[in-house]
Parts: sequence; structure tokens; C-alpha cells
Amino acid sequence: MAGMTKVESYLMDLDVSYQEVSPTAFFIDDQAKGLPGITITLDEPIVLMRAKVMPVPSTKRAELFEKLLRLNGTDMVHGAYGLDGDDIVLIDTLEYGTMDKPEFEAALDSIGLALSRHYGVLGAFRG
Repeated sequence: MAGMTKVESYLMDLDVSYQEVSPTAFFIDDQAKGLPGITITLDEPIVLMRAKVMPVPSTKRAELFEKLLRLNGTDMVHGAYGLDGDDIVLIDTLEYGTMDKPEFEAALDSIGLALSRHYGVLGAFRG
């Protein structure tokens, strides 16, 4: 798909380790850059960045969900925490047509920063 050319170009320019998993999706697992397990999918006109954070635990769910909402409201530069089935995910969306490399990089950096900053906080809820 021609549209992925811009996304792949940005990944290459940023020297991010990735794999093409389909014509419209890339998987980043670049520990050195603080970008573990991020999937980037193009569903025009949207570019979706998604990272699985952890399974939803069976205990302390209400406290965890409150913590995630508070983090969304106070500590997220881009994107937000959400639920996908039984998993907590971190997502961000960009508009493909107007997306430029600094915006793309900022979204990736924000996900990496949130994953590293919130690891300890969310770790208290892991089973």
C-alpha cells in the first residue's frame, strides 16, 4: 500500500527497529529506544499506534481503572490507556494526511515514556 510509505520512511529515518507484519501494519520491538511491543496500523485516514501494557488483573480492578483514568487526565502527552478485551492497552491516533515526522516521533516517544514512567505504578496491580 502506497500510504505506508510515509510511515515506513519515518521509522527508517528514526532508526527504529521494526518488522512489517502486513501491508498496513508494522511491529516495533526496539528495547534500546524504549519502544517495546508497539504495533502501528494504517486504517486510512488514521494511523493507530498501540502497545499492550498488561492483562487486566482479577483483583483491585476498580483501583487500577481509577489510576489509569487519572494518568490519562494528568500524565499523558499523547494517547491514552484503554481496554481491549482482557488487556490494558496504550493507544494513540494520528491523521495520516497531515501527519509529519515530528508528530509521528512525538507520538512514539510519548508511548515509550508512558510505558517506562508508569511501569512501577501499574506493576503494583500485576497478578
